[in-house]
Amino acid sequence: MSFPPNHPSSNFVISDAEGLLRQYQRTVREAKRKHLSDIILSNCHNPRVLFKTINSVFSAPYADCIEPSLEACENLLLFFIEKVSFTRAQICRAHDPSVVVSCSAVFDRFEPVTLSCLQETVGHLKPARSPNDAVPPRLLKEVLPTVGPLVLELVNHSLMSDVVPKDFKHAVVKPLIKKPALDPQDLANYRPISELPFLSKILEKVDYSQILAFLEKQNVEVFQSGFKPFHSTESALLNVFNDIFLAMDARDCVVLVLLDLTAAFDTVDHAVLFSRLEHWVGISGTALEWFRSYLAGRTFCVSLGDYVSSSAPLLCGVPQGSVLGPLLFSLYLLPLGSILRKHGIAFHLYADDSQIDVPLKKKGRNLIQPLLQCLDDIKAWMSVKFLKFNDKKTEVMIFGSPTETPNVFVDSLAQFVKPTVANLGVKVDCDLKFEHQIKAVVKSGFFHLRQLAKIKPILSQQHFETVIHAFVTTRLDYCNALYIGVSASCISHLQRVQNAAARLLTGTRKFEHISPVLASLHWLPISFRIHFKNSFICF
Repeated sequence: MSFPPNHPSSNFVISDAEGLLRQYQRTVREAKRKHLSDIILSNCHNPRVLFKTINSVFSAPYADCIEPSLEACENLLLFFIEKVSFTRAQICRAHDPSVVVSCSAVFDRFEPVTLSCLQETVGHLKPARSPNDAVPPRLLKEVLPTVGPLVLELVNHSLMSDVVPKDFKHAVVKPLIKKPALDPQDLANYRPISELPFLSKILEKVDYSQILAFLEKQNVEVFQSGFKPFHSTESALLNVFNDIFLAMDARDCVVLVLLDLTAAFDTVDHAVLFSRLEHWVGISGTALEWFRSYLAGRTFCVSLGDYVSSSAPLLCGVPQGSVLGPLLFSLYLLPLGSILRKHGIAFHLYADDSQIDVPLKKKGRNLIQPLLQCLDDIKAWMSVKFLKFNDKKTEVMIFGSPTETPNVFVDSLAQFVKPTVANLGVKVDCDLKFEHQIKAVVKSGFFHLRQLAKIKPILSQQHFETVIHAFVTTRLDYCNALYIGVSASCISHLQRVQNAAARLLTGTRKFEHISPVLASLHWLPISFRIHFKNSFICF
């Protein structure tokens, strides 16, 4: 039935439809609010999940992977295999310049663990799921009080029999694009990340704890900040730049060399690794046989969506995504320390990124020769151990007064000298003003604030503050310990970002005083955050 435009019943129908529309919009808004609130509460300490979820709310998804298909899986499998084979084939073998050592301390067997120790170990593991898991990790952690004795028997049997179950050694590789801006169709832009069964991670974590306790007791020097408790990219950078600042205070010039390895984890030679574990670390007996079983007979396949490739053997390398892989890689690089110390050169590692700094106390080209000889020895050692430098990522920077800097780079390193480098996510300039780094942080901070403003209406203030900390505050705080001594004008740019975040959160107008707002939120201003970070690290 239709009514004339001016009929009273027509107004009633229109108003009723508008009411239903408003009710529908309120329901949708409330559903969005509840959905985002649940995600924020469960992932308040996981910025990666928060970013991925919230970014999908206000921006169209981008193609970060190849279109899933069986052919794509097989192509990636073949590419990963050929990449390792090609890298190892390119290596020119040379003499080994490292010093051969023999470790007096011995770790010859793993100790069986108790149920309480196992429960503590599982409680600290992230419930990352693999397609090979029969039981979801979250469910397994919940029912562990019931099934714990069975898991304990499995773990202890592996430790005592020095045998790793075959099912624990098959990895499902998820190709992860290295940077979102890279072409997803180029297979070289993907990094193979292994997803292993959760039970295998429990076993690896138990072994990892016992090996790490042995290394700490024997003071085995694992000279890097990667994969170690209480170490990070920030502690690595602080260590390097402390050496640089001390040298510059003594009016010396400093040469910083940044080295990177090609497919480092994937080219590790198992025979060399076993020799390293036995002679440099002191692992022997059934413990060494356990590691042989751990690395022998490993296989992997590539998965995209619902498609899975065929399986292929892993004849070399340590699996990325495993618990033991990073530690084994660190131990594989142990002899590097003897080479660098032989030349009297300071160094530091973060994963496969090497940082070498050399102070030049006098003018003259001859003073660079120890560095050049050291780099030659490192390359020779790397070639013997099936590792290869990535020359495209090698960078050199000279710190010091331009009038005092010796003209030393006329040979092999001249092509690598740059005025600005990116070191572990921090843009460094030769004047150590960190202007490029701060400019990048400010640009990124304001971009994310503009994006977050779109979802403010559907979040409570408490949850919106959590999101701001995850997206903005973490960027302001990243490696801010390096900003000690940076000019107040540069720090003020970072303060503008924090002020804008506080205004967005509280609805404070542009020309109102921001100090009382920061105090009410218990947000330390940027300059105080820098001093607090340094005090915390020193403590």
